Amino acid sequence: MDLPTLFLIALGLAMDASAVALGVGFALKHLRFRPVFRLSFHFGLFQAVMPILGWAAGMSIERQIRAVDHWVAFALLVYVGINMIRSGLGDQEKGPLVKDPTRGSRLVMLSVATSIDALAVGLSLAMLRVRIWYPALLIGVVAAACTLIGLFLGARFGAALGRRMEVVGGLVLLGIGVRILCAHMA
Repeated sequence: MDLPTLFLIALGLAMDASAVALGVGFALKHLRFRPVFRLSFHFGLFQAVMPILGWAAGMSIERQIRAVDHWVAFALLVYVGINMIRSGLGDQEKGPLVKDPTRGSRLVMLSVATSIDALAVGLSLAMLRVRIWYPALLIGVVAAACTLIGLFLGARFGAALGRRMEVVGGLVLLGIGVRILCAHMA
C-alpha cells in the first residue's frame, strides 16, 4: 500500500481523536504540558496498537477468506466510515466536561473509543496482506499530532468544528474502501 493511501487512512482514523481533543481543549481552557502529553500520547498509542490487534486477528483467518478479502476490507471501511459519519451528524449538544478527561479511567475510555475504528482497519490491512508495523506507527503518530492540534484549536477557538471532523474522517474511509474495491476489481 502506498504512502499517500496510508496517510489518508491515518488521517481518517485521527478525526475521532481530533474531535474529542477539540472538546477536551475547550473544556480545559488552560492547557498544561501534562494533560496535553497524556491525551496525545494515549490517543496515539491506542491508535497504533489497535490496528496491530486487528491485523493479528485478520492474519489468523486470512487463508479462509482470501477470495473475498477485498470485499471484507471494503465492507469494514464502509462500516467504520458510515458509523463515523452518523456519529458526526448526531446530537452535537453535549454537556461540559466536569472532571479532567486526561486522567484515569476517562483517559482509557476515550483512548479506546477513539481508536476502536483502527481495529477494523487493521483487520482490513491483514486482508490486503499489508505489513502492519509501518502503518501502525504512521497511524499512531498522525493521531498524536491531530490530538495536539485539536487540543490547541479547542482551547483557542472552542468546539465550533467539533464532531463535524468525524464526518470528514468517515468520508475519507469510504473513499479508501471504494478505491480498494476498484483496484481489486480492475
